[in-house]
Amino acid sequence: MWAQRAKEFESRHPNVTIKATVLENDAYKAKLTTITQSGKAPDLFVTWGGGVLRQQIDAGLVKDLSADVAPTLDGFTAAALSAYQFDGKTYALPTDIGLVGFWYNKKHFAEAGISAPPATWAEFLDGVKKLKAAGITPIALAGKEKWPGHYYWAYLAMRIAGLPALKQAGVDHDFTKPDFVAAGQQVKALADLQPFQKGFLGAGYSTPDGQAASVANGKAAMELMGQWAPAVQASSGKGLGADLGFFPFPAVEGGKGSAGDAFGGGNGLAVGADAPKEAVEFVKFMTEMDTHAKAVTAGGVLPVLKGEESAVKDANLKQVATLLSAASGYQLYLDQAYPPAVGQQVNDSVAELIAGTKTPEQVGQAISDVAESE
Repeated sequence: MWAQRAKEFESRHPNVTIKATVLENDAYKAKLTTITQSGKAPDLFVTWGGGVLRQQIDAGLVKDLSADVAPTLDGFTAAALSAYQFDGKTYALPTDIGLVGFWYNKKHFAEAGISAPPATWAEFLDGVKKLKAAGITPIALAGKEKWPGHYYWAYLAMRIAGLPALKQAGVDHDFTKPDFVAAGQQVKALADLQPFQKGFLGAGYSTPDGQAASVANGKAAMELMGQWAPAVQASSGKGLGADLGFFPFPAVEGGKGSAGDAFGGGNGLAVGADAPKEAVEFVKFMTEMDTHAKAVTAGGVLPVLKGEESAVKDANLKQVATLLSAASGYQLYLDQAYPPAVGQQVNDSVAELIAGTKTPEQVGQAISDVAESE
């Protein structure tokens, strides 16, 4: 769809050629870092916002779009815009928004005797045990790519410590507090059950034998992933059709965080500081109602514009959109919310925790050490 939209834009602007480079998450992060280290940014680039975008803005690499997009801003939902606005200025426009939750195989759950999706963490761990007892791999995980694993620690930190604690840790650089250690202990409790597919440490996310494909092909019962999961499952494997279900990350008994707090983010389009004016025009074109609603109808993205809700056709994505609109709080992915080095350390340390080479205490200390030095 992106390629199609680019051709449409080129037909309206004969003097413009759009050359797109499409990369997987980790390869994209590495490529963008390499390019920006030279002191330039691409004319157009996808951003997840937060601390990473802020650092690029501070380095003078990103165009301030405020004046150019001012007439259109009222059309966006506040949640969709939030990751790309700093000090009252807008540096990117959103093309997607959503949250991370569990995508599961209803048939596998029924076979394991799980009558309803777990509402609490204790019920979730019990469900993992039931799936294992039924001979079903409970969870697919792309251990090689690390970012999917950080979702577990982040959500548990949100549920146990609460959103204000994660925000405070970004300020005081202290991730060693008891609630963060407790989050690590629960990740370890899950990992100790050996719930992941065989060879998960070397598995990718969207590869033919990776995380999405494992769920799509019925080889694992669930994955913790964002709103794009159904589309990636369908392109990586057979897909589950009507057997695919969704449930939000469970509440943690006695935790300080609300079960209604959502964790996730979206995609935005930013413009390099030296880009031609047509680059800004393309960002506006991609976020016009007529253009964007087609992507929502196709199931590729969720609404970022007010009034797009009716374009969501998929029942599971409607559930995600409803949870998002009713969320009591919202936390951007930690590997984007914090500065790049801190986010990378979160991913690395949680991967080591899941692999059994770091303790929950060592995870908090390692992240704190990097945050202190930033």
